[in-house]
Amino acid sequence: MTVTELPTLYTIFNACALLHIILGLTMIKMGQKKAHIASMVIALLFSTAFLGCYLYYHYHAGHVRFAGQGWTRPVYFTILFSHIPLAVLSLPLIIMTVLPALRQRFDKHKRMAKWTVPVWLYVSVTGIIIYMMCYVWYGPPIRG
Repeated sequence: MTVTELPTLYTIFNACALLHIILGLTMIKMGQKKAHIASMVIALLFSTAFLGCYLYYHYHAGHVRFAGQGWTRPVYFTILFSHIPLAVLSLPLIIMTVLPALRQRFDKHKRMAKWTVPVWLYVSVTGIIIYMMCYVWYGPPIRG
């Protein structure tokens, strides 16, 4: 696998995390605590794999510029500029949600999850959209 193939891989990891977040939410709403835990652990593992691949890719590939033109540029940058700060915020939110669960402080876990889940879902969905816009629909991106 080459570095240029990593965006596809890390987007697959992101999509798998997204599916497990949704599955984990469904399971806890159904009272299936063990299935919820399993799904959320898998979501965390996929998110960790995503982050590792993403950082490795951008370390080696450097900055990439969106190649789309016209009306797609403001759409892309609107999505990107909402995605970036929420992606940065998601990591501490996830940690602050997981730690109480590990300590069996489910009241605090549930309170934090009400903030974390919408952010994590938004970041996952917009990450996939950004990939599609940058690498598939209007790509490949411009290097440099």
